[in-house]
Amino acid sequence: MRARNAASVATSKLTSKAQTVVPRAIRERLGLRPGDTLRYRVTKAGVVIDKRPESEDDPFLEFGEWAGAEDEEAFKDL
Repeated sequence: MRARNAASVATSKLTSKAQTVVPRAIRERLGLRPGDTLRYRVTKAGVVIDKRPESEDDPFLEFGEWAGAEDEEAFKDL
């Protein structure tokens, strides 16, 4: 992580598998823990990334048709 101003800006690199690490300062500020879900919102100014509120409705929460171990394996690289 490169922190320019730890209070507001941090950077991380995207891997060839489109993965990144959320910098420690950001994880701490958002109170992120393993298993938390991030929310990406595209705005006119850019992208806002935050911790998804637990109270937010998830239309796929009860959609279990593709929730098996075989499906997780088949779709793991998407």
